[in-house]
Amino acid sequence: MVMKKIRYGLLLLLGIMAFSGCKEWLTILPENEQTSDKFWKSKEEVLAVLNAGYVKFRDAVPTLFEWGELRGGCIYGGTGALVEFRVTPSDKVCNWGTLYQAINMANSVLTYAPQVIMVDETFEEPVMNSYMAEAYFIRALSYFYLIRNFKEVPLITVPYVDDSEPYEKAAAAEEEVIAQIKTDLRLALESKAAKAFFPKEWETKGRATKWALYALMADVCLWDGDYDNAIIACNNILEGGSNAPEFMPEPTEWFTIYNPGNSRESIFEVQWDMTVDADQKNPLCDKVGTSGATYYYTPWMVTRWVEETDIRLVDPTFGRGLYGSYATDKEKNNGGEVTEGYVWKYFGGGAHSVDNKRAKADANYIIYRVADILLMKAEALTLLGGSSRWNEALSLVNQVRTRSSLPDVQIEEGEINEENVLDIILTERCMELAAEGKRWYDLLRFGKRDNYKYKQRFLIEKLLESTYASPTWVHSVVLDNNAHYLPIATKELQANPLLVQNPYYEIGK
Repeated sequence: MVMKKIRYGLLLLLGIMAFSGCKEWLTILPENEQTSDKFWKSKEEVLAVLNAGYVKFRDAVPTLFEWGELRGGCIYGGTGALVEFRVTPSDKVCNWGTLYQAINMANSVLTYAPQVIMVDETFEEPVMNSYMAEAYFIRALSYFYLIRNFKEVPLITVPYVDDSEPYEKAAAAEEEVIAQIKTDLRLALESKAAKAFFPKEWETKGRATKWALYALMADVCLWDGDYDNAIIACNNILEGGSNAPEFMPEPTEWFTIYNPGNSRESIFEVQWDMTVDADQKNPLCDKVGTSGATYYYTPWMVTRWVEETDIRLVDPTFGRGLYGSYATDKEKNNGGEVTEGYVWKYFGGGAHSVDNKRAKADANYIIYRVADILLMKAEALTLLGGSSRWNEALSLVNQVRTRSSLPDVQIEEGEINEENVLDIILTERCMELAAEGKRWYDLLRFGKRDNYKYKQRFLIEKLLESTYASPTWVHSVVLDNNAHYLPIATKELQANPLLVQNPYYEIGK
């Protein structure tokens, strides 16, 4: 397996990370160094800003984990306001600033890289285009997180470089942002400049390859109801040939997805490295474990782990059943009841046991891997309809389950339909991708589809059976579709009078 490595933090060649003032989320350079004629002179400066975009996205990961998990009913702890659906505009979890900083870095590369090539003779056009493909990915991924959490957000595609730039900007409709995301991904892919791999393994998994672009395109198309193109994007990965990421079928390989990480199955994961030279620590690693943890699996999720172990009828230390969590010494191995769900993925070593911990708190945060792509394709096939597609979707689900030493799922011929197949896919995503920041978006995507066709079954019922909060309260909240999205932070409303608060969070409601 690959060794840990120098990460993008070490590639910041210039002092561009100082931020201050109310425009913090749009600042790119320190005060008095913001004009383009003083900065954009070499390819090294373009790379420095590109890498700053990755670093700012990495800084957002703790928030991305909370956004993706704490409303989903499988993880509790941390920001109780999210778990209980009691978020207010003053809560820190509403801060979108770090993602806009990443977006601004991407905007800067896309705007100024073509100018640098005119003054730096060593900056070759293929290299510039590859940097721009990465910048498109960072911008698209950041906006995808924003619209899934706020629905309507300011759409900014030019860099903020000095105080002459207008700060006030109204939020764009979700459809407009989705269109921009797709445009960015198409431009990156159609340029043929996105790499299949980089010289170093960590870069292949930690920077935007063409596989990462396809994965994001598939995800966005699923969200947008564009199922044919979702399948095309998935197939571009699954049928990508020798350089493509690949599904690892052996159950014993499952551990390596997370430790050491950057596995063959990985498509894109945010990188940390705690070697002496790098000293980069993933803050999530301190928030899971058996002592003083912030995040745990909910009792419902623990029950599901136990059910999987019982179904498998094999040693509970093997397969997926306890991979995503782990039991205490008293509970493991000898048929003891698992009562606590500790998150293994950012904490454990080569096995799920508490006796085998990571040597360093630098677990990567996986955004996309091939198992996710298999389940995305299964979802798109199901929604296109027809018994042949439903059966193909089930075969993809069972491919993932086989790797977890679980029996195939089957549906009686008279019971196979869109809704029942979707239920199986949603359940499999819950277990396979546990604690990977997917659950809330899955519930919302399944529930809001076709004008909230499945709101009751896939959003309300699934949430109520798993939530750690009061089911009565949660039910009353999620009945309002506006409550599925976060409020705009108070400080953003004060700084930008063109923004309008999400109606669910209006004062007095």
